[in-house]
Amino acid sequence: MKIGVNLSVTDWLDDFAAVAKQAEDLGFESIWISEHTFVPVKTDSRYAGTADGSIPESMAHIADPFVCLAMAAAATSTIRLGTAVCLIPQRHPLLLANEIATLDHFSGGRFMLGAGTGWLREESEILGGDFDHRWTQAAESIQVMKEIWAKDEAEYHGRYYDFPPIRSFPKPVQKPNPPIYLGGSAANVFKRVASYADGWLPTGRVSPDQMKEGCNKLRQVCEEMGRDYQSIEISAYAQPPDLDLLHRYEEAGAHRAIVRAADYPGNPNLPSLEEIAEKVL
Repeated sequence: MKIGVNLSVTDWLDDFAAVAKQAEDLGFESIWISEHTFVPVKTDSRYAGTADGSIPESMAHIADPFVCLAMAAAATSTIRLGTAVCLIPQRHPLLLANEIATLDHFSGGRFMLGAGTGWLREESEILGGDFDHRWTQAAESIQVMKEIWAKDEAEYHGRYYDFPPIRSFPKPVQKPNPPIYLGGSAANVFKRVASYADGWLPTGRVSPDQMKEGCNKLRQVCEEMGRDYQSIEISAYAQPPDLDLLHRYEEAGAHRAIVRAADYPGNPNLPSLEEIAEKVL
């Protein structure tokens, strides 16, 4: 099983490039960065990660994932670089396609797109997301990006995005595109993965038993849609550094476990990279 680490990189962390190099030297397969552009001062949205639904202050301090991963790419040579997750409806696909292709090009083909649609309605709507139909918008955005990556001249005429023929370089090193992993565990996620993604990226709220059930559903959907189930990679995301638990996810069908690490030195609530490596690598 591949072992990666996830961090929400904030301005409390002095040198993320050094953290990425340390993760590579310790033997982690990949490093995954969260995204929140901002947190509205007033919001009716509730956060599932706290008992009272309040949004942690740290979310307002999260740095841009693509800038952080570019820093990581410059400081490393082998570790893979992922978003977990990039909030697709909040970024225009023409810009996002260029960001992803640029990062994949200059990292030598190490980028992985963990894609999601977010839970914070106000953040999404301020940035132009159609929150009530956010997965429909995300699917169209991903289709747009695939067109841009595959063709020297690309155009698109859809519900959310409409543009004449354009040229956009560089192209990604990975062909036909960097792998796309869809987050979430809603009922429709399996059709989405089978239709246009390369993997499934459920969070720690999905237990090993639920992952096994989900893998079985995904396999069935793949059979119905004519998709090769073996071409899909399953990653258990935001896990604690518990080797027995990670083995249970592996037995359930996961190819990769992504362990949640401290997002700044001395964070008392999360383990350091050294602690994780000692426990699971």
